[in-house]
Amino acid sequence: MFRIFGGQGYIFTDKKNPKWGIMSTILGLVAGISICLAIHRTYLNKGTALMQYGAVVFLAMIYAVVGLVLGIRSLMEKDIFRIFPAVGIFLNGLAVIAGGIIIYLGVI
Repeated sequence: MFRIFGGQGYIFTDKKNPKWGIMSTILGLVAGISICLAIHRTYLNKGTALMQYGAVVFLAMIYAVVGLVLGIRSLMEKDIFRIFPAVGIFLNGLAVIAGGIIIYLGVI
């Protein structure tokens, strides 16, 4: 029989994608995109950051911390695919670091 991509057949597993891991990834994407848009809008405004952009970064950091907790929580589950929790932890970690740097530089 013709097999596409040289597969060995069917693989049956009980693993599933965790809901909290998917939510963590979504929160990481939202936080990262929000921070990038705030930086871009500040650049378009010739470096003058409005108060709203600071609020966006602050809320994005809250989303990122919640996403980080959800990602770590879902990574501890058994019999799951670990890609979504790992991606969520990575994205949320980047968002927390970026937001922290932005707030630190804004205070100086």
